[in-house]
Amino acid sequence: MTADDLRQEIERTRERLGETVDELAAKADVKGRARVKATKATARARDQAAKATGQARDQAAKATAQARDQAAKATAQARDQVAEVTGRVTANDAVRRRWPLAAAAVVAIAATVVIWRWKQA
Repeated sequence: MTADDLRQEIERTRERLGETVDELAAKADVKGRARVKATKATARARDQAAKATGQARDQAAKATAQARDQAAKATAQARDQVAEVTGRVTANDAVRRRWPLAAAAVVAIAATVVIWRWKQA
């Protein structure tokens, strides 16, 4: 072996030794490793919480819509049953019944005016 070969071998050994020292220092840095693990765990928990919140929000919206629909149906059924039992007129029936009544009133008023004018003349 020549002197240059020995120098190169020593340089390679120093590099490997430096890498080994860096690895040992990283393993000895317990606080740093714990901080990295804690950061990863926090990020994972935050992602899971966001996912769970989104799912809960979607389920709540669906449940609210279903409850609203059921309440509307129940209200309509109850209104119809009350109208049927009491014989009361519903809003649609009242509108349908008012038109003939209004037409008859207009005809009666018109006839009264015509008769009154005929007697005046």
